[in-house]
Amino acid sequence: MLSSHFRLQINSRIPRILNQRRTLAAATATIRSQRAEGDISSVFASLSGAAPQPLPERFADIKTSLVQGREKEITASWQGLLSALRSEIDQISKYGSSIIPEIEFSEINNFSRNQPFSHSLKKRGVAVIRGVVPPFEALSWKQEIRDYIRANPQTKAFPKDNPAVYELYWSPGQIKARAHPNVLETQKFLMSFWHTDSDHSANISMSLPVSYADRLRIRMPGDAGFALGPHIDGGSAERWEPNGYGLGHVYDSVFEGRWQDYDPWDANGRILAKSDLYNGAGACSMFRMFQGWLSMSNTGAGEGTLLVNPLFNLATAYYLLRPFFSPKMEHVEKSGFLDTKNWELDPVQNTVLQGATLGCTQELTAALHPHLELGKTMVSVPDVRPGDYVAWHCDTVHAVDRIHGGQGDSSVLYIPVCPLTKANARYLGIQRDAFERGTPGPDFPGGVGESQHAGRMKREDIEKVGGKEGLRAMGLESWEPLLEREREFVNVANEILG
Repeated sequence: MLSSHFRLQINSRIPRILNQRRTLAAATATIRSQRAEGDISSVFASLSGAAPQPLPERFADIKTSLVQGREKEITASWQGLLSALRSEIDQISKYGSSIIPEIEFSEINNFSRNQPFSHSLKKRGVAVIRGVVPPFEALSWKQEIRDYIRANPQTKAFPKDNPAVYELYWSPGQIKARAHPNVLETQKFLMSFWHTDSDHSANISMSLPVSYADRLRIRMPGDAGFALGPHIDGGSAERWEPNGYGLGHVYDSVFEGRWQDYDPWDANGRILAKSDLYNGAGACSMFRMFQGWLSMSNTGAGEGTLLVNPLFNLATAYYLLRPFFSPKMEHVEKSGFLDTKNWELDPVQNTVLQGATLGCTQELTAALHPHLELGKTMVSVPDVRPGDYVAWHCDTVHAVDRIHGGQGDSSVLYIPVCPLTKANARYLGIQRDAFERGTPGPDFPGGVGESQHAGRMKREDIEKVGGKEGLRAMGLESWEPLLEREREFVNVANEILG
């Protein structure tokens, strides 16, 4: 313990020391988190051009430990799941994109309007919120971004020969959108669909959104290079690993043969889970309740837009259990191949986790995940206009149109929904330092980024658009708890940021 005399000696130097500690901590974290240079393709094994690499032998042991002693329960669970999938696939085939719920931003606080929306969102895991910002404002952001790119021709993008997704994080349009009061209000609304129990409420605030600096897309008509197949972000093999999602017991009910009990809206385990164990270039380590984007164009189905899988929790249970089962006969007609009786639990588990590659996102294909019938169940999001916001739960299978068959650009700002947690606060501290230097955030490919870009946004630009709330979301201002029960946790988060 420090003596009173010594405390008095250093009292006048505390502000400078704290600032030095903050700078040193941020710099150390940045170095530790620096990733290889790359682009959005870095996180997709299917886009690397390399042959799939087998997983280490330890994954056979991991799989065995997950099913050992529960073989009967898991087999019965699998059989029930296949039956439930058939019924839901019929519904999705019948209704298509109209199965995805929509609501006007102006009505998100209208109980009579948002109740039907709430029910559908919880069942389908995806939604469209109309008119979050005025169309003219979203279009002005797109023009500012284009001007920014034109002024900085060194900007990286994918594909290189016909750019669609830009390695930009701090452009004028992105900064303004993240700080916009309506965007922050939308994030609060979406976080309200999640819940925690009293034991974990001290480690999360679902009323204070945190900004996650992601990329943007401006995809031109005819493009076939930015073709992302069905996938789930937030890691791949980590979903089965005890030191990944297993740390939070996120999927325990599925692995115990109780997929019906799995609650995708329970934030308790997500707070503890590790979604990025391999430091992949572009792999996400932050807890995003929803992924999302804000539209900057008029875009319809087949026009370079998003496809989602509304099977939601059924799809989650399926891709988690799929590695434990194999078909008895492979060379039979489709109905016979998919028949429940044709599939059995492997007596000896191997290392295969279909579609999982270390350091990459979880990918799905019709061949590896046949019962999902991806050709039927991947549906386009409803037509969007500039200023509309599309959100999908972090477990949701999603993809992008293989070909942009429209007449105009398909443009979005990737803006997910992130709560305030201790881990997210630590991430935000590193991201704040990256913002000040103009480099990518810690989840993204490294390099000089926008540090030498002309016209890069500053702190005052955030404040002009979003005021104190916009600054808080970026970790540039201390948080104020909106709920009394969150006060102690918010104080801890403020201490983490320094």
